[in-house]
Amino acid sequence: MYITKRAGLLTASAAAVLALATACGSSGTSSSPAASTPPPAAASSAPSSTPSHTAADLQVTTNAKLGQIVTDGAGHTLYRFDHDTANPSMSNCTGSCATLWPPALAPSGAVTANGVNASLVGTLTRADGTKQLTLNGWPLYRYSPDTKPGDTNGQGVGGIWFASTPTGGKAMAQAPATPSTAPSTPSSGNGY
Repeated sequence: MYITKRAGLLTASAAAVLALATACGSSGTSSSPAASTPPPAAASSAPSSTPSHTAADLQVTTNAKLGQIVTDGAGHTLYRFDHDTANPSMSNCTGSCATLWPPALAPSGAVTANGVNASLVGTLTRADGTKQLTLNGWPLYRYSPDTKPGDTNGQGVGGIWFASTPTGGKAMAQAPATPSTAPSTPSSGNGY
């Protein structure tokens, strides 16, 4: 009896590993993945291969180079992906892409949106059943190499990843500040 139960558990574990391996596919390690189809329904019950990240609330932060950007509750920059769509909201970052760019998951309760228009905040359901935050329809992500709050290492990666603005747009580098007035030159040779 014990051997039969143990063999059943081993068989179930092997099936879960096989389903997970099948769902991950061989998408390589590129940082600019192409769109992929959702994993089969059987694989959705297998554990996720994406790193677990805590749910994210939204807040606006001012970055010296990018201006106002959206961060999660811990201050980590949130990004948008040009290969996604906003209408309808759809994430095309799965498999190894979602490992490098973990989805910003919705908290179990209401989303707190400090400095972000709450009417622009939404969610979409990913193939694994998790709820991903969206801003003006665009799915939001973190970037794994951003190790501390305020990092923006994902900005412009592959020309398709950008920090999100408070309206869901792409953050762009700000032009350097120019003096508002030209320096005054003395009207006489005496300097006054």
